[in-house]
Amino acid sequence: MLRGSANGSGVEVDIQGINGNVDAAALGIEFGVSLMRFAEAIVSRDTQSLKTSRNNLLDIAGPKVVVEAAAVAANFQRMVRIADSIGIPIDEISSEAGNKVREELDLAKFASARHTSDHYKDSLIK
Repeated sequence: MLRGSANGSGVEVDIQGINGNVDAAALGIEFGVSLMRFAEAIVSRDTQSLKTSRNNLLDIAGPKVVVEAAAVAANFQRMVRIADSIGIPIDEISSEAGNKVREELDLAKFASARHTSDHYKDSLIK
């Protein structure tokens, strides 16, 4: 989604920012590094890290950005839980493009990769 959105707007991004690469997070996304740290803190469930990153984002970007970032994170969490609970399969049409992104980001390293459709398990689960 990030790459598609960036391509549509003509902004250069490096999706390795998703994996914690600070240089990549800083490329083309306003407040990118702070947003990345906030997102990492949310998924880590570390209360102190979340407080620190949220306050940092608030200081440099303002309350509107914090609220929008929290809403995006909550929405992604909701979508993942729904997909995991009902076993939404990966579309055949998007599998080639999806496989490239999954490989580039090494998404198989995440525990949630276990929930990927059995059809794609061999190519995704290490």
